[in-house]
Amino acid sequence: MKIITDKYELQEFTKNTTKSIGFVPTMGALHEGHISLIKKARAENEIVIVSIFVNPTQFLAGEDFSKYPKRDIADKKICELAGVDVVFMPDISMMYGDDEVTIKAPNVRGFILDGFTRPTHFDGVLQIVLKLFNLVRPTNAYFGRKDAQQVILIKQMVENLFLPINIIDCPLIRDLNGLALSSRNAYLSDDEKKEALKISASLQNATKLIVGGNFNIDAIKTAMLETLKDVDVEYIEMVSQELKSIKQIELKNTIILVAVKIGSTRLIDNLWI
Repeated sequence: MKIITDKYELQEFTKNTTKSIGFVPTMGALHEGHISLIKKARAENEIVIVSIFVNPTQFLAGEDFSKYPKRDIADKKICELAGVDVVFMPDISMMYGDDEVTIKAPNVRGFILDGFTRPTHFDGVLQIVLKLFNLVRPTNAYFGRKDAQQVILIKQMVENLFLPINIIDCPLIRDLNGLALSSRNAYLSDDEKKEALKISASLQNATKLIVGGNFNIDAIKTAMLETLKDVDVEYIEMVSQELKSIKQIELKNTIILVAVKIGSTRLIDNLWI
């Protein structure tokens, strides 16, 4: 496995290969969710590249950029064991200059849900993903469905900018108790982890209602809020898989999205129906 920290070295590596490249962009603190993406990339491509870079432009003032979990040694070992060919680990000065060309998230879909409470967040996400795409030149890029809005916007960027890249969205991975895996779970105390299980429980209750034939959004949201009693709920929303408003649950075209705070930690989860 090769570790690359210089963008020009990475660019030289990728432009001189005719092999298919599977790319998994991450911010490190790798867990089983990331590993599932790497395994899929390994199965479908001749070369697998993983980036590890905590991107400053997607954090708002007062968010956890400075304390975001970093486990570089463990991450390298995980990548090695998973059969990664190249790990790209640049620093901020390698990826950003003093007077940057910027990219804007779409005016509607980029400023609802997470984009409403975190304005400019998706500007930063799309900016760094585009930079990484230009360096890696992947055939296929892999993203988890846990960050549903993010992967939908990245797909839109690829379509709008005519990028020759296949975006592969992969299933959300949970721990044995049902908690959606996230690097930010490291912030949670044992009691907070128990409290966080209410998130997946609320989605399970939504599933039961839908399986029972109840497609009423208000009724499902009420049931979810009851399960999330005493939790600081930022939003519960039900939208189409294009992030458009819907009047009722549409089978095979609905995402239920949840954002909450457990203690001081913000967690998101979702269910694709």
